[in-house]
Amino acid sequence: MKYPVLGIMLLMLFGIKTFAQKEKLNWVLEKKEAAWQPRDSQGEMVYKGNLWILGGWFTPQLPNPRDVWKSPDGKNWTRVAETAPWKHSDLPAAFVFKDKMWMMGGRKLPGSECSNEVWSSTDGASWNRVGKAAWSPRLAPGFVVFKDRMWIMGGTSDFYNNNDSTLMNDVWSSADGKEWKLELAKAPWSKRTHGQAIVFDGKIWVLGGGQRAPKAIPTNDVWCSEDGVNWTQVTASAPWKPRLWFSTVVYRDRIWVLGGWSEEEGNFGDVWYSKDGRSWTELKSDVIWSKRHEHSAFVFKDKIWVAGGAAEPKYKLDSEVWSLSVPRSWFR
Repeated sequence: MKYPVLGIMLLMLFGIKTFAQKEKLNWVLEKKEAAWQPRDSQGEMVYKGNLWILGGWFTPQLPNPRDVWKSPDGKNWTRVAETAPWKHSDLPAAFVFKDKMWMMGGRKLPGSECSNEVWSSTDGASWNRVGKAAWSPRLAPGFVVFKDRMWIMGGTSDFYNNNDSTLMNDVWSSADGKEWKLELAKAPWSKRTHGQAIVFDGKIWVLGGGQRAPKAIPTNDVWCSEDGVNWTQVTASAPWKPRLWFSTVVYRDRIWVLGGWSEEEGNFGDVWYSKDGRSWTELKSDVIWSKRHEHSAFVFKDKIWVAGGAAEPKYKLDSEVWSLSVPRSWFR
């Protein structure tokens, strides 16, 4: 009789462990309506202990916002600048480098005028125009900080007309924002915009994107490079569906893909993670932000954060702020 009892005890033990592993993790709505006006396509970053939101998009007919906001907790937001000097804040490159905030590229609304201006700031209120980059004006490029340099990859010169002449797959880098080096004129990944680039496992990664107009042709391929010049295709087709306008973060030693859009599917509300860029797992939650695209995503205070974007229903802009905490033990 002792062996059946032992077996039952083992089953119970492993059953409890399996349940804990599969327990769903839910997102927390930190703020229903942040102080900043609902928007998408903004710049975002974590800098000096705060979440930051910069510029963005309201409608095709309205000038894009040029305000700058910060928050120490995702709930309480302070407007640092009402009208920053940069004018191309729709789909810019925005990140932290050498203890400064940087904004570059992007589109000015209404219309499709793009920029290659480079701006920096130490406080979000006063901005220094560093100059114009050697790369051509563009919006929605991939951008990362890697090996003590800023990197700009791909993008498009025309939001409304994506074709072989307006889409790009060049790779540039800079140590100061003034002098830019063309690392690669034509990367092996296809010309694209509205995708994502990220640094993970000592490499630059390029994920998804494609063309938006006149016909949307998104991708779901994944590429990586140890030097920005030599690229390896990790997978031609990740299990998450082809998409534009999604977000990526690195959290818990994994790459995360959140939301996005395609003409065929509309908005996505899914969340995926991977340790190698090839094998992906979908994280399903009972409580999560509504499907959306061009939202901000951050890693802050040991959580993933999602803010704003064009959400369901009917791509309505919002200023919601959500967070998700994933215990390290959850993956074991």
